[in-house]
Amino acid sequence: MMLPQELIRAKRDGKSLDPAEIEGFIAGLTEGRVTEGQAAAFAMAVFFRGLSLPERVALTRAMTRSGTVLSWALPGPVLDKHSSGGVGDAVSLALAPMVAACGGYVPMISGRGLGHTGGTLDKLAAIPGYDATPDLDRFRRVTREVGCAIIGQTPDLAPADRRLYAIRDVTGTVESLDLITASILSKKLAAGLDGLVMDVKTGSGAFMASLAEARALGESIVGVANGAGLRTVALVTDMDSPLASAAGNGVEIAYTIDYLTGHVREPAFHRVTVELAAEMLVLGHLASDLPAARHRVVAALESGRATEVFSRMVAALGGPADLVERPEHHLPAAPVVRTVAAREAGWVAGVATREIGLAVVALGGGRTRPQDGIDPAVGFTGLKRVGEAIGSGAPLGTIRARDAAAADRAEAALLAAYRIDEAPSQPDALLRDRIG
Repeated sequence: MMLPQELIRAKRDGKSLDPAEIEGFIAGLTEGRVTEGQAAAFAMAVFFRGLSLPERVALTRAMTRSGTVLSWALPGPVLDKHSSGGVGDAVSLALAPMVAACGGYVPMISGRGLGHTGGTLDKLAAIPGYDATPDLDRFRRVTREVGCAIIGQTPDLAPADRRLYAIRDVTGTVESLDLITASILSKKLAAGLDGLVMDVKTGSGAFMASLAEARALGESIVGVANGAGLRTVALVTDMDSPLASAAGNGVEIAYTIDYLTGHVREPAFHRVTVELAAEMLVLGHLASDLPAARHRVVAALESGRATEVFSRMVAALGGPADLVERPEHHLPAAPVVRTVAAREAGWVAGVATREIGLAVVALGGGRTRPQDGIDPAVGFTGLKRVGEAIGSGAPLGTIRARDAAAADRAEAALLAAYRIDEAPSQPDALLRDRIG
C-alpha cells in the first residue's frame, strides 16, 4: 500500500490515483493510521488538483464501505434529500415529515455546519433530550414506526466521512466539488436509499456561488449516484438571500414548527420545500408526476399530518412530546434581543448572504475549530430577502445574542450585508435548474 505521504504527494503533483490507493488511504483514515494533518493535506491537494470521475467514484465507494451499509425491508420507498448548504436552510426539518406523511420512509443522516452554513445536526441539538446519534437499532425502529428519523452520522455509518468532514470545515476545503460529492453520497449510499434529491444552492450564500459551479456539482452528484445505482435528481436553487427569515440553530427549529403548523408560510421557503418533496415522491413512485406530487405534499402539510409526524419523531428520539405545542418552553432563548433598523427606505437589492452566515458563526452559532461547541440560542430572525420593500427605520432583522458586545458586532455585520436601492429589484428565480 502506498504511504499516506506518497499518496498526498502524487495528488499534489496532479497524478491520478488508482482505486486501491484511495481505498487504502481511507481505511487508514478510519483506523487512525492517517493523521489529521495528512487528511488535511490530502483535502487541500484534492481541492487544487481535483479528481477524475473514476477517482471520485473510488473515493465515494471507499468512504461508504468504511462502515455499515444499511438495508431496509419497508412497505414504502426509502427516500432522502440533501442540501449543499446555505443560510436559513431549514428545509430538511420540514421536508422529512412531509414526505413521511405521504408514505415515504426518510432515514436522513445529516451533518454539522460547514463554514458559514448551518448544519441540520446542530439545529437538532437545540431540542432538549433529542438523540441525534442513536444506535442503528433505534434509528431503524424510529424510521419504521414514525416514517422518518433525522440524525447525525453514527459511528457505524461512513466514519471516514465524519472525520474528513470536520477537517474540511476548518481548513478552507469545504468548496471542493470532489469532496462534497464523496461526502454527500457516502452517507446516502450507506443509508440504503431507493431515491435521492439533491438541493444544490447557488448565489451569495452558497459554496457554489455561480450557476455554472452549481450545475457542475449537480451533474457530479447525479452522475456518481446513478452510476452507483441510486436514482438521483438535482435541483439548483437560489441562495442569494437567506431561504428562511431565521438563521441560527434554535431559531430555525422554532421557524420549522411555525411553518409546519401554518403560523408562518413564507413563499420562498414553501416553494423550495414543496418542490424538493414532490421530486422525492416521484422518485419513490408515490405520485405519477410532479403536479400530483405537489398536491399530495401540500395536502399532508395542510391536514396537519406532517406536523404530527414531526412531533412523533422528536418524541421517539428523546425530545419533548409537547415541543410543537410549547416550543418557547423547550427551546433556548438568547438573553439579548435587538432589532436592527434599516438606515434608508427602498427595496432590498442585494444581500451578502454568506456574511450573514459568518455573523451567526461569530455569535457562537457555528465553529471555527472542530472541537468548538455551539450556542443553540443565538442567530437572526425576521431577515429580509432580495426584492422586499423596506421603510426607513423598518427592521432588517432581529439579533439573538449572548451579550451586548456580540450583538454590536452582529448589528454591524447585518447592516453591511444589505444593499438598499431606491427602485424595486427583481430577484432571481428560486428554481434555477433541474438535473435528472
